[in-house]
Amino acid sequence: MIGEPIDARIGRWARDRPDGVALVDATRSTTYRELWEASGRAAGRWVGDRRTAVLPSSDVGSVAAVLGAIRAGSSVLLLHRHLTADRLASVLAVGGPREVVAAPRLHARLRHLGYAGPLVTPSDVARGRDAALPSVDESAELLAGLTSGTSGRPKVFVRSRSSWSRTLDRSDEEFTIDADARVATPGVLDHTHFLYGVIHALGRGAAVDLRPLSAGDGAGADPTHLYTVPTLAVDVVAGLGGPLQSVREVLSSGAFWPEPARASLAARLPGARVVHFYGASELSLVSVAASDDAVPAGSSGRVVSGVDVRIDDGVVHVRSDMLFDGYLTDESSLPVDGPVDGWFDVGDRGRVEGRWLFLSGRVSDTISRGALKVEPADVERALLSYPGVVEAACVGAPHPRMGAVPVAAIVTDGPVDRAALRRHLRTSLDVPSRPTRVVVTDALPRTPRGKLDRSAVPALIDRLS
Repeated sequence: MIGEPIDARIGRWARDRPDGVALVDATRSTTYRELWEASGRAAGRWVGDRRTAVLPSSDVGSVAAVLGAIRAGSSVLLLHRHLTADRLASVLAVGGPREVVAAPRLHARLRHLGYAGPLVTPSDVARGRDAALPSVDESAELLAGLTSGTSGRPKVFVRSRSSWSRTLDRSDEEFTIDADARVATPGVLDHTHFLYGVIHALGRGAAVDLRPLSAGDGAGADPTHLYTVPTLAVDVVAGLGGPLQSVREVLSSGAFWPEPARASLAARLPGARVVHFYGASELSLVSVAASDDAVPAGSSGRVVSGVDVRIDDGVVHVRSDMLFDGYLTDESSLPVDGPVDGWFDVGDRGRVEGRWLFLSGRVSDTISRGALKVEPADVERALLSYPGVVEAACVGAPHPRMGAVPVAAIVTDGPVDRAALRRHLRTSLDVPSRPTRVVVTDALPRTPRGKLDRSAVPALIDRLS
């Protein structure tokens, strides 16, 4: 049903297929009836609470807690494992939850980080009592999550119930998950991509496997769908001993996914349709690039239905009914700095040709080489198009005359002919965009959440030059 609330979607399966498998984790599986009952007991605990903080693990209890908060009308303040003490204190001060839900093994860490408030486990809240649950308006807040920035104070974005419901509608249009699907979500649920993947699959009546995907075990019941991100997809390829024939669709979001990495995954999953989608915490789903579409070279995908995109001064602006409401701050109890006249941007550069979106990097990543602009994403695509290069990162290095020049680090799957690589770059890039140095490394630096740590790339290049 178009626009159906999240809890109503899952509740329908608890009614119509109560004994169907909903979730499998490392220790147990649970049916839709059991999940619904556990979430109902959790919901009774939080009726009237504005927000409930959850530090989820990849387990049935964490999902039941999140669903319980949604059913209670209490927004989920989604924490993650890699918060520093200062960031955790800031997020909790802004969010104002009464208590924090986390697995027992995470309690010591939260205490070490300075959290002194009430701590409960998913098992604690699942033993609560059923209570009359409120009717919640779809404009109400559903999720308060953290943007993925790696420096400064975290930004806590707010998404409404309706924005997620509309995103689920678009996912239903674009992806093939149904009640017969077995969906592997091997990433930890403190990453919104994987949490959303679980919620979407449950809303479709699928069986969701929360275990790691590897050869012969973990998500071993022949999954039909795989939620992933590019960095995790590399691990999946390394972990699979041979082709996994059962997977028919791979759903990935996040950073640009190099074609060699996609090809390696496709070889391990020969029957899979690979779908990479562009979006952001604030924007939700914007464009989709599927392997069975005629996607133009370099495109980030087809703009999905209900989304408008315009380009202002080279920056991508988006309008849709899936956008967030704004950010929480110390100064305001309501979200601020949200969409203006329905439009919002997250600082991505790009262009639109028809319904196809082309991204060229982040505004903040642009390198000013003299009076000319160099987009690192263009350099990285050129490097990745050379045989044997599997990962690439381009950053600006200080230069006494030009201000900055592009330099790059690459990961390869074997020896690289440097002279041939330089010839390739001369034919692929204009003169200002050609990196002045290219170093080969075993691995690019990553943030704790697996994203490229651009701030650490210059030191790596200096060390290897």
